[in-house]
Amino acid sequence: MNSLARITRGIGIAFKDGRVKGILAFTVGMIFWASVFYHYVEGWGWLDSAYFSVVTISTVGFGDFSPETAAGKIFTMLYIIVGLGVFVTAATTVADSILSQDDDDADK
Repeated sequence: MNSLARITRGIGIAFKDGRVKGILAFTVGMIFWASVFYHYVEGWGWLDSAYFSVVTISTVGFGDFSPETAAGKIFTMLYIIVGLGVFVTAATTVADSILSQDDDDADK
């Protein structure tokens, strides 16, 4: 089986795993609530709020937006600290699930 097919199969299996579903749901929930916060507290549009939430939690941080209010800055500091752990856990859980499929295939 070629590499792309193995990865695609692994991703399909990963998304059936309860651990993966749970951590991804939590990650999406964090992004959603952060987007709501930025929309109402910073006054940004929905797209800008969602964009900033994803860029921040993924640690990309382009720097094209930044909170202006004290509440926004405090929230962002907490969001980064918690979100970094959640984002890394989500990526690790998906990767672990995909790689464990390769291990299972090798055992057969």
